[in-house]
Amino acid sequence: MRLTRLLALLTSAVLPLGAAVPAVAAPAAPGQLKVMSVNLWYGGTKVNDYRAKQVRFLREQAVDVVAMQESYSVAAKELAAELGWHHYQASYSLGLISRYPITARYAPTSATGKTLKGAGIRIRLPQGKETVVWSAHLNYTPYGPYDACHAGMSTAQILRREEESQRPQEIRDILAELREELADAKRTPVILAGDFNTPSHLDWTAATRKSHCGYTIDWPTTKEVAKAGLTDSYRAVHPDPARGPGNTWSPVYPWNDEAGKPEPQDRIDFIDVKGSLRVLDSRTVVVGTPKPVPHHGDNEWTSDHAAVVSTFRFTA
Repeated sequence: MRLTRLLALLTSAVLPLGAAVPAVAAPAAPGQLKVMSVNLWYGGTKVNDYRAKQVRFLREQAVDVVAMQESYSVAAKELAAELGWHHYQASYSLGLISRYPITARYAPTSATGKTLKGAGIRIRLPQGKETVVWSAHLNYTPYGPYDACHAGMSTAQILRREEESQRPQEIRDILAELREELADAKRTPVILAGDFNTPSHLDWTAATRKSHCGYTIDWPTTKEVAKAGLTDSYRAVHPDPARGPGNTWSPVYPWNDEAGKPEPQDRIDFIDVKGSLRVLDSRTVVVGTPKPVPHHGDNEWTSDHAAVVSTFRFTA
């Protein structure tokens, strides 16, 4: 394990002296782990009373670990303090919070000093098992579904621009940093969650062409994750993309004003897993029926993405 990128420091949320520990929903059953990935949308600041709404949502979902993107530099610390949890605010965008103790942090810098689009933690569960959880937030432009549905580019053009976006290289860099952990995943499972800003190769199939502007595309970023031996937890539970699209983008953008066309609805947020964890359940989650932008200010849901929540059981 490379110490240049692994900071073996225990971290925890610190509550003010004398403050009551907030009531928190019960954790997953023994031997299980419930994980969420959510893009907070500028930390949630686009919605009124966002922090209280986020805390309420996390308590209701009774998750154990949350991989956040667009955490606005403070969300991990502040949410963990409200919940009495442990946290790692890795960067402006990347943050993770955990019901269970954090035994190590993986910084968003590679062993060679390269800035990564991901960062992670290692957590220890009550039964002594450990799990590595990473949050990733890949580059957002150029965006493949716009190239397809708005610009009508050829598949070759779309794939060329996908490489230009750097997302495939960004995920390769993250997977390279996780090489040792992935090799040891049978003993210590690895979860890679986040906003990849790209669709999945499992979704744009011949059976779903009508939902994707007539295209069938082998999106390369998610293929890199699959090549590394990780399983898409949502597709493990919902293998048919036509019956269970699982769209996470976007509950508040049904229309694209710039293009003058409907906003492509797609699944761009993922929870991938390798090792001794079996997927029991996976779903996309929002609260209520969010009003679209620009009428979103009083939404109970504080993000422009749906969250992904997956429940796992340890198999060893």
